[in-house]
Amino acid sequence: MGALIEKAYGPKHLKNRIIVSSFRDLQGLLDSTKMYFLDGIIDMKGVSIEIPAGGLTLSGYSFDNSKLIDNTSDYVMFTSPVGGSGDLLGMDYAIEVTGANSQVYDIFSVTGFEAFEFSRINYNDCTSLGKITNYRQGLELGTGRFGGSPSLELDGVWVGGYRITTSIVRGLDNTKSAPLFKAGPTFSMASRFLTDINADLGTLAPLLDFTPANFPNASTLQLNGCIITRNTVVDPGDTTILPNIDNTALASVFRDNIGVNNTFEGGELRSTVEVTTVINTIDVYEDLAATWTASSLQHFDSPANGHIRHIGDSPRDYSVAVDLSVSGTAAEVVEVRITKWDDSASSFVPVSTQQRQMNALLPIGGGRDVAFFNLSANTTLDTNDFVKIEVRNKTSTNDVLAELDSLVAVETR
Repeated sequence: MGALIEKAYGPKHLKNRIIVSSFRDLQGLLDSTKMYFLDGIIDMKGVSIEIPAGGLTLSGYSFDNSKLIDNTSDYVMFTSPVGGSGDLLGMDYAIEVTGANSQVYDIFSVTGFEAFEFSRINYNDCTSLGKITNYRQGLELGTGRFGGSPSLELDGVWVGGYRITTSIVRGLDNTKSAPLFKAGPTFSMASRFLTDINADLGTLAPLLDFTPANFPNASTLQLNGCIITRNTVVDPGDTTILPNIDNTALASVFRDNIGVNNTFEGGELRSTVEVTTVINTIDVYEDLAATWTASSLQHFDSPANGHIRHIGDSPRDYSVAVDLSVSGTAAEVVEVRITKWDDSASSFVPVSTQQRQMNALLPIGGGRDVAFFNLSANTTLDTNDFVKIEVRNKTSTNDVLAELDSLVAVETR
């Protein structure tokens, strides 16, 4: 009798561990209060593992010595009961689901607040990783995807985010086009999806197939420190790696990556058509007129001519740099300032000013009276704050003109 107890539950001091040596040990209603230990390589023989509402914990020796395998067709390894599943937690084993039209997961959360968390799990030659719906959060630490087409679909509302870190992808099937991660029809990530994955993609597979609509909050798709190659080649210009979202999207924050373009919050305005600024009153500021053309906008837009507006929420610390050539009347004193619209206070705030006297320049072909302005300032820009450039003539009401290629640039500090 004592031997049977030890077979079922392990040594007496580990009464909450159940030893799994056959697929039969993972059949029926599993005990959410126990940890199921994979004692070797377990062939599931076409039998699914149902994750109960109370959750399931699995563990093994290592991903070399403990495995769950199945090669039957149209098979799903992990499923949910009618009402949904609880937490799925695992560590130190491998999964090999290699049959035609088969997948590892088809599970959904019982309350929407469950966790899907793994450490040191390898997926080997899997046909598909399947679908996970409405879980609160996902975590992968030290996981691997090797061979096959290990595509995982996320669906439903995830309120706690997904993080996959210190993970590697190699040897994918070059004939398959399924992305490593893709959005289901109702997928929405309320928090962040973050990864620093080291992935060598096959010929056709994207890294992520998400859209901006899947991330309703700014700066919540975070690729930080990734190395992404396709068949070992680094090509940040490969738009098939991220087919429906890129580094410039409001949702995106891509930092220190190799193989995908990074995000640089900010942008610039450049004078492309000269327009006279009418000075209506001496020593009173006017918006500096020009046709201001915006470019390189990331987390910024230009809702009105001469405005550059922050539409994100983080970061909020920025530098504003101005390089202007302003022509006017010789010897008159002109002042330029950077002005911020503080949306929370519904008011304009001066940021930085610079005063210059118009210089009389005499190039070949005629006179030119001009002042050169180079100023910069640090400021905070919250959501819907914007900056613009203003000018005043402190000497008279003579008009001024911002010359071509005058520039205003905003960048994160």
